[in-house]
Amino acid sequence: MYYCIREILNNLKLIKYLSFFLLFFFCNSKIYGQEFPLINIYYPEDYKAESQNWAISQSKNGTIYVANNLGLLEYNGASWQLYYTPNGTIMRSVKVVNDKIFTGFYMDFGYWLRDDFGELKYTSIVKKSKISILEDEQFWNILEFEEWILFQSLERIYLYNTKNKTCKTISSDVKITKLIEVNGEIYFQKFGNGLYKLEKGKAMLVSNHQIFKNQVIVDMYFDRGEILVLTDKKGFVTFKNGEINEWNSTYEILKDKSIYSSTKLANGNYALGSISDGILFFNERGEFMYNISQKNGLSNNTVLSVFEDINNNVWLGLDNGVNSINTEVPIKKFTEKEGKIGTVYTSIVYEGNLYLGTNQGLFSKRYPSNDEFKLVSGTQGQVWSLLEVDSELFCGHDMGTFIIENGKIKKQLNILGAWSFKRLNDTTILQGNYTGLYVLKKQNQGWQVKNKIEGFDNSSRSFEVFGRNQIFVNHEYKGVFKLLVDDNFEKVLKIEKDTLISKGVHSNLVKYNGRILYSFKKGIYEYTGNSTFIKDSTLSKLFNDKNYTSGKLVFDEKNNLLWSFSKNYISYVKPNDLNDISKIKRIPVAESLRKGAIGYENILSLNKNQFLTGVNNGYLMLDLENDKEKERSYEISIDFAKKYKQDLPKDMLLLNVEGEFSSSENNLDFYYSIPCFIKNIQPQYQYKLEGYSKSWSSWEHQSKILFENLPFGEYVFRVRGRVGNKQTTNEATYSFTINKPWYATNLMLVVYFLLILAFSYFMDRMYRGYYRRQRKRLLEKKEREFELKSLENEKMLMKVKNEQLRIDVESKSRELATSTMSIIKKNELLGLIKNELVSGNDKSIKDVIKIIDKNLNNTDDWQMFKEAFNNADKDFIKKIKGLHPTLTPNDLRLCAYLRLNLSSKEIAPLLNISPRSVEVKRYRLRKKMNLDHDMNLTDYILSV
Repeated sequence: MYYCIREILNNLKLIKYLSFFLLFFFCNSKIYGQEFPLINIYYPEDYKAESQNWAISQSKNGTIYVANNLGLLEYNGASWQLYYTPNGTIMRSVKVVNDKIFTGFYMDFGYWLRDDFGELKYTSIVKKSKISILEDEQFWNILEFEEWILFQSLERIYLYNTKNKTCKTISSDVKITKLIEVNGEIYFQKFGNGLYKLEKGKAMLVSNHQIFKNQVIVDMYFDRGEILVLTDKKGFVTFKNGEINEWNSTYEILKDKSIYSSTKLANGNYALGSISDGILFFNERGEFMYNISQKNGLSNNTVLSVFEDINNNVWLGLDNGVNSINTEVPIKKFTEKEGKIGTVYTSIVYEGNLYLGTNQGLFSKRYPSNDEFKLVSGTQGQVWSLLEVDSELFCGHDMGTFIIENGKIKKQLNILGAWSFKRLNDTTILQGNYTGLYVLKKQNQGWQVKNKIEGFDNSSRSFEVFGRNQIFVNHEYKGVFKLLVDDNFEKVLKIEKDTLISKGVHSNLVKYNGRILYSFKKGIYEYTGNSTFIKDSTLSKLFNDKNYTSGKLVFDEKNNLLWSFSKNYISYVKPNDLNDISKIKRIPVAESLRKGAIGYENILSLNKNQFLTGVNNGYLMLDLENDKEKERSYEISIDFAKKYKQDLPKDMLLLNVEGEFSSSENNLDFYYSIPCFIKNIQPQYQYKLEGYSKSWSSWEHQSKILFENLPFGEYVFRVRGRVGNKQTTNEATYSFTINKPWYATNLMLVVYFLLILAFSYFMDRMYRGYYRRQRKRLLEKKEREFELKSLENEKMLMKVKNEQLRIDVESKSRELATSTMSIIKKNELLGLIKNELVSGNDKSIKDVIKIIDKNLNNTDDWQMFKEAFNNADKDFIKKIKGLHPTLTPNDLRLCAYLRLNLSSKEIAPLLNISPRSVEVKRYRLRKKMNLDHDMNLTDYILSV
């Protein structure tokens, strides 16, 4: 509208200025109805530094660097890292050139370079090159130009040659406000003097126009043959051939703004950071687009620096925090900060107006426009659904059913708790309510409540009509009911409750191209017509147990799309043009961004490619046509890694060489990242440790992993990622070896082998000795057993022999006794005969007596007795003679008779002496034997 007015009133300066003022006021007053890009907000609490951020730059791998009051901030998309300013002062500038991060701060400038451990280390160019700088000098800007790095303070420009490491200085006696490269030339402003440029290392005045002398130059850009100069108070002016002109009257919009920073975006648009009004966007023609400030998204209104990254995100260094605006993401958001709108449950475009049904009421505005949403009077409270029927808008409300016309309530059907509507035919609508199902009928006086379907009183938020007179009703806590009603939809004829599918919280029932679908945590099931539901394997891929938040399905009949909502995505199913297999498309919009009412997700088709989905305090606008995500590529990197022993501090690892660690250093931490800064997408990671696991881990958002108590061996850590539906172009890897413990080294294995051999030899010897001893013991045992057996045999033999000997002795003894008795009897007889014959003197008698005496003294009798005695009592004579060598034969004879235990009287005849003489012999024998007085001679002889 503004540009039409400007064309008509182009020559009326006063009216033109008024029109610009009204335009700017209009844009700001209607901002509450405008959609804006998504914004990532990083507060000081997030990056653990101070609030002010003076400059931003980016490395080739996508890492963001910010000059903060405390030092250099590094953000890789996963975590922030702060490197304190070496001298403890405020860091004012940062510029990434190749692998170096150049920074400037109070009394020093230099560069940071990543070491082999992945950490940044600072080198002072001032100290290294022995540059003399001014007292209290601070460096506010850094430029790269050919092989030079230019550092700008308010008094000087230092030109550092990266090849020969020399430094030149350009001084100024007045304030240098800005150093800028434009179209291959270096310009700078001396405030109060004019615009200069560098030529052959010297400052040359370009223009001393008042605007260059008295207005602070924020930035300069080359645009179609002329230079655009952005000032802090006057907006853009063009500079060509020494002439200054306003550029598309941006002055009128910016005259009350104080611009501090800016950048030209890759798409040709301009982003201008202000002191107190946030960020303003202009297109390449200088036409105002929109303004984002603290009241509609930013964390602060003072924009100290503006930077566009390689993925077209606009970064803002603010007086309080860091913000990044996803200008090229196909998602924009409308947020009503004051909370008047509430959570959006349903939406519709009706008669050129966009209606939002929320928990606060029904709101509308002209569509498309930036108008403010207004509440439809009388609709305060919970709105559940909206449906257009024959150019009339039905509103399902907690208070009943409203029919809306011209932004007002035309009619109210007072049946409390109207969930939703299904059109049965041109004149009949079926309505689900808190207490069952109602039939609405169109009559002459308009839509009226015809009847409640009798026989079913359950809440009917989710229901579908199938066939002629079947109604499916889903109740989250009771399950799915199938109702058979009469032809007039007045009474339930039959109720069946499906027992084959589980009831579920946030479950849903929807009709999709004539198919009844039931969705819950376990998947999506289709009614087959045989009174049962069967799982649809294709549609069930829309979500699973891990990413399930809601079973809500929305069928967009106009575009033939079936929408679903999960933890990380809004997805839709689109029929395939070539076959019957449906295609699933996923839009990375996390539930944390939506923050709507779970189970009440909703989406509205605005046109073929634009869709609106309701969220808390507003809505998201999805633009499928301008999705540039497929054009982007991402790389993953291992930022750093640490090893540690149990209960000891962690040590950084060298990432550019293969690691080799002791067996006790078997706990490793890996930190990795993807430089993705899109609010609706949170990168996911998947890792694998070869040598430990053969399979990849599940996808997860955590950007670090800890491995503990790894056994010795060779490993390769691999990590890859994905951003939305796009996987990283690379895998980051790190190879390392955990050495064997000392007791498992090759040397020790040899030692163990030798010990085993020695032990085996020793054990062999032991076993051999053992078995030898066992064998010996067995042999000895056998021998003992044999000896015992032999002894037993010998004993038995001895016993037999002894028995035989006893018998023999007894026999001999009997013989000896008989013999002895015979001799005794003989001698007694001869003695008697002799005694009788002694009285005679006849010679013949004397001869007889001689014969008798000869027989009485016959030694043959003794020899025979001796032989018989020895046989009876073997070796007794030898034994007694051995004991008493002095014994005479007569003594031995007496001993033999005593051995036979003969009395003196019995012995007398044997010796042919008297008993008295026997006693004398006994006495003499005792003396020869030296027997004690108490020792009985016969007992002694018997004991020998």
